[in-house]
Amino acid sequence: MIEIKTLASSSAGNAYTVTDGNTTLLLEAGIHFRDIQRAVGFRMSQIAGCLISHEHGDHRKAAADLAKAGVEIYASQGTLGALQLPRHRTTALTAKKQVVIGSLTVLPFDVRHDAEEPLGFLLGNQAGEKLLFATDTYYIPYRFPGLTHIMVECNYSEAILDSNIIDGRVPAIQKKRLQRSHFSLENFKDFIRANDMSKVQEIHLLHLSDRNSDEAAFKRELQELTGKPIYIAER
Repeated sequence: MIEIKTLASSSAGNAYTVTDGNTTLLLEAGIHFRDIQRAVGFRMSQIAGCLISHEHGDHRKAAADLAKAGVEIYASQGTLGALQLPRHRTTALTAKKQVVIGSLTVLPFDVRHDAEEPLGFLLGNQAGEKLLFATDTYYIPYRFPGLTHIMVECNYSEAILDSNIIDGRVPAIQKKRLQRSHFSLENFKDFIRANDMSKVQEIHLLHLSDRNSDEAAFKRELQELTGKPIYIAER
């Protein structure tokens, strides 16, 4: 059974662990290495690999230290080039080309963000469970049949952002950047309507904005839409 643990989820840093009971992966490395060590009980040898979506600091901060500690880093060639990590501890991923890490399969797919070659990941285990991980993207161009777990960014609401701009709490120029780099509540709802939710067991909302989101409202609206348990990743 897939288990998800959030270590951090915000613009200050992002990191999560996912395990199926046999293989444990780290998704993102955007916090200090020491904090990752503490979170896994200093059992770094149990981490089979670390998937990094893109090269921005809040997703890659501990990448070099993880590689030095013997953890294999998996990312696109564009991301690895930006990270400049030792080649002997990295594996380049190609969108739509599946790899196997222990008992988990990983299918990378392209996403839309202001980075070199960002990726999302579809993880599968031998029990047939499927976990979708996508963050820092304003659009997900694919449909995913048979999903059982969803971890997707829900960074902001258009309505809250517009209100903040009107009140002067957020610069108007920020809206264009958000619309071309991060997933909104409205886009998340469109994604849900476009995908088969029948097997989904739980939905985790990632990377909520401090200013432009509302945890309680997001959770309520998405529970009403999906009928599924909604979890807000700890910030």
